[in-house]
Amino acid sequence: MYTTTEQSNTLTEQVSFPYGATTKSGYLAEPTGSGPFPALVVIHEAFGLNPNIKDITERFTKEGYVALAVDLFDGGNRVLCMVRIMTSQLLHPLDGPTITQLKAALTYLAARPEVDGQRLGAIGFCLGGGLAITWACTDKRLRAIAPYYAPNPRPLEAVTRACPVVGSYPGKDFTTAAGRTLEATLERAGTPHDIKIYPGARHSFFNDTSRAYDAAAAADSWQRVLAFFQEHIKGPTMS
Repeated sequence: MYTTTEQSNTLTEQVSFPYGATTKSGYLAEPTGSGPFPALVVIHEAFGLNPNIKDITERFTKEGYVALAVDLFDGGNRVLCMVRIMTSQLLHPLDGPTITQLKAALTYLAARPEVDGQRLGAIGFCLGGGLAITWACTDKRLRAIAPYYAPNPRPLEAVTRACPVVGSYPGKDFTTAAGRTLEATLERAGTPHDIKIYPGARHSFFNDTSRAYDAAAAADSWQRVLAFFQEHIKGPTMS
């Protein structure tokens, strides 16, 4: 059932959505009031669908979005699930089972009556950010994505088919070079983008429960994401 948070005017619910012959789970948050609203899929990092990801999901409702955080681990062992996801990405780099799960989540989200199915996007962190970029290469329903400290998909040139991208990366991290390479590739393709490297930030700088949390970088990146999504998701519907 829905649980209403009166202070934030947010409705939240644990949901299940169809995935082949079975179902997958997620955490749904939506604003109160009349829709239809634009909607986002939130893709967690290696820590899973934890309170931090749920908080980020709820933050989007205050900006007028319905947001669905997908549980990629879905009650399973985190390490084994990580191995499964990484293996599927190696064997099926652009359309493996995890990407299929994200597409199913978006189909479920777009069909909800409070959602505007023409205004859809995604945000992801580390593992989730890499999945967001990969997913955007093969799903035209996405109008914009926001990867944080994300690895790039293989082959990299696939991102020339992606939707607009607003990406945020730390200055000294294994993903820093990936951010710069992504920016150069999107620039050559003429894809709208806003990629920013935060020199003093570390991996997981947006996670306010982490020791790596960087309040200034997190606040700046959040405003960039909101502005980019305002332009590319909340803007006029696509013809």
